[in-house]
Amino acid sequence: MTLSRTSRIVLRTITILALGIVYVPLLVVVVNSFNADRTFGWPPSGLTLEWWRRTAQNTGALDALWTSVQVGLVATLVALVLGTLASFGLQRHRFFGRDSISLLIVLPIALPGIVTGIALNNAFRTVLGLQLGFVTVVVAHATFCVVIVFNNVIARLRRLGGNLEEASMDLGADLFTTFRLVTFPMLRSALLAGGLLAFALSFDEIIVTTFTAGAGTTTLPIWILNNLFRPNQAPVVNVVAAVLIVLSVVPIYLAQRLSGESAGGGRF
Repeated sequence: MTLSRTSRIVLRTITILALGIVYVPLLVVVVNSFNADRTFGWPPSGLTLEWWRRTAQNTGALDALWTSVQVGLVATLVALVLGTLASFGLQRHRFFGRDSISLLIVLPIALPGIVTGIALNNAFRTVLGLQLGFVTVVVAHATFCVVIVFNNVIARLRRLGGNLEEASMDLGADLFTTFRLVTFPMLRSALLAGGLLAFALSFDEIIVTTFTAGAGTTTLPIWILNNLFRPNQAPVVNVVAAVLIVLSVVPIYLAQRLSGESAGGGRF
């Protein structure tokens, strides 16, 4: 389809405005993390690394960062195992209720976070009688991280089919050898991309975490929310937010590159 010059200009203008609305506020946060003015007057009167130095010595922020990393890694590991198993079960087998199970697996990421958070809070505290803490946060994050891995792996399985695996087993390889030498290499980039996206989603999550974290469990987004309006904490919060932006963008960028290379026929 050929667009007129006017249409191209309009589309480019709309695209620039949309991207500006999303990314200019993020850029402001990053610049303010170096702002020498404690009141964050704009434009900055000067630049400084003082707030970064203070953040590096802030025990609360560092503990929250480590908690977020731990939760993200464990939730991603659980999601990789369960999401991969679910994708194999639903793609390679036909049985009654298959479509309903697929819907139930994907549903947690489609539901509003506050609904999922309230439901999990009630399940943990009322039904199971569990104390809210690190484990409940990991389980809560895994419920939607599984969806990311599931979608990546099942999409790859649909494109691959089963011809190469059948040929491997026809040549005498057992199920484990076929998976190790044929299936896993073909799924490797999809698993890595799904894992990176799942970690990024877990690292940023705040709504479900608010309902499932106990008093002694504070992730980095929760720490930012708790300190956002405290006196003298705004500069540190800006630095932590800037770090959060970077740590979120990197895995998403890598996952996109992996998915693009896989779709184009490249190998990881």
